[in-house]
Amino acid sequence: MNEMTTYRWSLLDDVAGFKAAGISGIGVWRQKLSDFGEERGIELLRESGLAVSSFSSAGGFTGSDGLTFREAVDDALDAVRLAAEIRAGCLVVVSGGRAGHTFNHARRILRDALRAVGDAAAHYGLSVALQPAMGRPIERWSFLTSLDATLEMLAWCDHAHVGMVCDIFHLARETDLLRKVAQAVPWIKIAAICDAHQPAQSDADRCLPGEGQLPCAEIIAALEIEGYRGFYDVQLFGERFWNADYAALLGECRGALTRLAPHIFAARAGACADTPHADNAAARNPASLGAGGAVIATPAAPQR
Repeated sequence: MNEMTTYRWSLLDDVAGFKAAGISGIGVWRQKLSDFGEERGIELLRESGLAVSSFSSAGGFTGSDGLTFREAVDDALDAVRLAAEIRAGCLVVVSGGRAGHTFNHARRILRDALRAVGDAAAHYGLSVALQPAMGRPIERWSFLTSLDATLEMLAWCDHAHVGMVCDIFHLARETDLLRKVAQAVPWIKIAAICDAHQPAQSDADRCLPGEGQLPCAEIIAALEIEGYRGFYDVQLFGERFWNADYAALLGECRGALTRLAPHIFAARAGACADTPHADNAAARNPASLGAGGAVIATPAAPQR
């Protein structure tokens, strides 16, 4: 479960609430860790027994957030350090908007940043997951608006520790997505899952998996067929969810996933009780632990 879903809870609330709901993993939001206090938060997460699926986020390398390239890279390097401290499976990064650059120059900036951050992540045995964005106003935080552009960027970067987020909310808009899954899977470091009532205009249009019109079940099945065995992070944004009874919402998420793909999620959820999530080596490998909502991943074939 990603912490953005329980937006109004603190890090402490999330840890306690997720464990009470029988959820075995947490996608950590950087702002919540900062608000709670980094040292206290690192200790809390390490002692919680929760697997940390991802740490979000860093980026803005093109200057669209007002940072220079060096400042944005240094900030991302600090995020890598924190991700390692909390034993996250990956660090999520965004490119930044074009910010007046030509598209090709923006790509060069992003490539250089990803290589620098990827080198730092490799030192800790972490992955970097690039977040593409489609179908919403994204000029400020991402210029990658198609799966093809994202895959071309990753191939050009050519770094074993740099991959992508497979965000169903965004990628479901891709033409012929199911055919492209085989090409994308070797790059996928984490899958973000939700649904939406089309045509979705913003992140606030997300809904529980299986309750909208996105082909969530088909996409998950395609990922599994092509060998993906990493985390599935539930990410629900918007006032409808942020003002909800979170304990009830977590239960609804578990039920939604089980209904969506029972042969996958029920089996993985059943494996969580015996999984030593606090183990350092395992906690750094999302393919060995895996959690998203009630999801426990099974061992994967080696990922790029």
